[in-house]
Amino acid sequence: MKQPKAIPDHYPVIALAGNPNVGKSTLFNSLTTGKKQHTGNWIGKTTANAWGICHSPARDYTLVDIPGTYSLSSRSAEEEVARDFICFGAHQAVVIVCDATCLERNLNLVLQILEATDRTLVCVNLLDEAEKKNITIDLDQLSDLLCVPVAGTSARKKSTLSSFLERLDDITEGPAIPHYQVTYCPELEKAVSMVEPAVKNWLDTHELPFYTTSRFLSLRLLEDDPSFLRSFTNACQLVPSQDPAIADCLKTAWDHLNRKGIFKDILKDRIVSGLIDNAETIASLCVKLPERSYNETDRKLDRILTGRLAAYPAMAGLLALIFWITLVGANDLSALLSRLFFSFQPVLDQALLSLHFPDWIRDAFVHGVYQVLAWVVSVMLPPMAIFFPLFTLLEDSGYLPRIAYNLDRPFQCCKACGKQALTMAMGFGCNAAGITGCRIIDSPRERLIAMITNSFVPCNGRLPLFITLILLFLSGNSHGLLSSAASALLLTLFILSGIAMTFITSYLLSATILKGVSSSFTLELPPYRKPQIGKVIFRSVTDRTLFVLGRAAAVAAPAGFLLWIMANTAPGNISLLARFSRFLDPLGRLMGMDGVILTAFILGLPANEIVLPIILMAYTAQGSLTNFENMGQLKEILLLHGWTWKTAVCVLLFSLMHWPCSTTLITLYKETKSKWWTFVSAFLPAFCGALCCIIFTVLTRLFQTF
Repeated sequence: MKQPKAIPDHYPVIALAGNPNVGKSTLFNSLTTGKKQHTGNWIGKTTANAWGICHSPARDYTLVDIPGTYSLSSRSAEEEVARDFICFGAHQAVVIVCDATCLERNLNLVLQILEATDRTLVCVNLLDEAEKKNITIDLDQLSDLLCVPVAGTSARKKSTLSSFLERLDDITEGPAIPHYQVTYCPELEKAVSMVEPAVKNWLDTHELPFYTTSRFLSLRLLEDDPSFLRSFTNACQLVPSQDPAIADCLKTAWDHLNRKGIFKDILKDRIVSGLIDNAETIASLCVKLPERSYNETDRKLDRILTGRLAAYPAMAGLLALIFWITLVGANDLSALLSRLFFSFQPVLDQALLSLHFPDWIRDAFVHGVYQVLAWVVSVMLPPMAIFFPLFTLLEDSGYLPRIAYNLDRPFQCCKACGKQALTMAMGFGCNAAGITGCRIIDSPRERLIAMITNSFVPCNGRLPLFITLILLFLSGNSHGLLSSAASALLLTLFILSGIAMTFITSYLLSATILKGVSSSFTLELPPYRKPQIGKVIFRSVTDRTLFVLGRAAAVAAPAGFLLWIMANTAPGNISLLARFSRFLDPLGRLMGMDGVILTAFILGLPANEIVLPIILMAYTAQGSLTNFENMGQLKEILLLHGWTWKTAVCVLLFSLMHWPCSTTLITLYKETKSKWWTFVSAFLPAFCGALCCIIFTVLTRLFQTF
């Protein structure tokens, strides 16, 4: 069982539970100090427990944000994390966050948690959205029905949290009170009554490190869920079903259920039906819905964005629009930053000279570390600063789950999971984050396919290379709006090629070494929401742009030093960089490139951002990176070394499909715990990229001959 690390034990621990996408992480951020959880209008953001300190008028609490789950019957790793902490974690109370716009569906989980715990607070969140849709909820009536305190909140508005904190103080300080008891079908109730006395007696004679009820444990024993029973045993080192009295009662109860036609394979369905019936009854008594459809606007948008004819053009169009805005905004900003950083270089050089640093150290730092670092920052920062906020706007608007919905059928044809579309989308920011996000996929086979193929989606570190080469070689001689539109269209086509390769390799993996069929999954289409632009920009800059840039800079600095050593160490008057490039030149020519380009990709393993700087350092035959005043000078250097539009296409294809960066490979190993699958994840995209380059080169030479 996974527990949050280093939880302070001097404060009461409160578990924050709920369905995915009910504003749980937003509530967590509003209540706690210190670390903030990433939020967005789609499922799968929280894949592990996180904690923070919450201050109330009466005392401080340790609030634990656990992954969203629809049920205590776990189907995926993050749902198991949530269930285990709710059922077996060292907490004093559980707060269940519900969505006011769909309370009936959320009550399913509420009723399950009420069966398992003794101190619970129900938080009905998103009341502001419910009000906009003319949905009225009688919170007092809901509290009376469930026999627990109920607080209404709008997590984005901190002014609504005072009543929540007051009720939180009440449940932690006051005595525990009996909760609402779910009524199941008579046959199941009879079976529970057969088992519960023996279970209650067993609980009375064994001191468990966590709280549970005899009714809840009786239901789980009857259900015979191996995942739950394994976690129960791990938590207390006891196996209740091995108790002779409980074993006899279970046999009697199962015989009774079998005589009534309720066999073990449908018992879970009967339990779920009972929960749904009870939730429907409670909701009918305390929720008042408007007469007209309150989701009419959302449905109209869905007819366009998820419609059979418009869905795919809409996705491609939005992707092209994002890339067009990124291209238009990033080009001039990159040139400005480049001039700024390289104008500071003589000042830095003179400062180190005045401090009497040895020449080789000064040269290595200024012309190796600083120049590569300056190039990486000036080329990476503008695209990221534009792309990440735009991508986050799609998150907050609720569009990302619609992408997964649209791509579910193609992934099913590949015998993969539609949730893979969400992890692909995360890969646009960082492939390592996309790999971690694969935890939301229930099936281990499908999760592995998603991790292996995630690097076919280019991360933000590869986008600057795409933008530069497309502008230099592929967008033609047009200028202004036409040039940027053509470049955005070409960039979109390359990205779509990577997505197509994801489908192809997913199908091949499913048909060969990872055989199987696609599994079903629950996909929630959240309501469309107006993004909070100020928070989006702030979160994108702090949580994503600066984080990725800092990681790239941490890699670029030592890489710059290594490049300087290789470029300036010249046994036999030929530098190590040149020797290595010559060795790889035959393979590079076969792939439509050269040895320098392959060397750059290999040495760029720590970070894709340094591939182009390595190419330029090798081409200029200098021990340092040349400063380019404009894109024209850069193109002249590349043309001088035999580059054509065909070379650029091969470089783009191999950049799209080659081994992941070292951070992603480390993440792959941590997630798979397998050297073999980590190797496959590196080899497969590199093989596909090399094969595509060779085929493209052969075809262009054949057409050139004719």
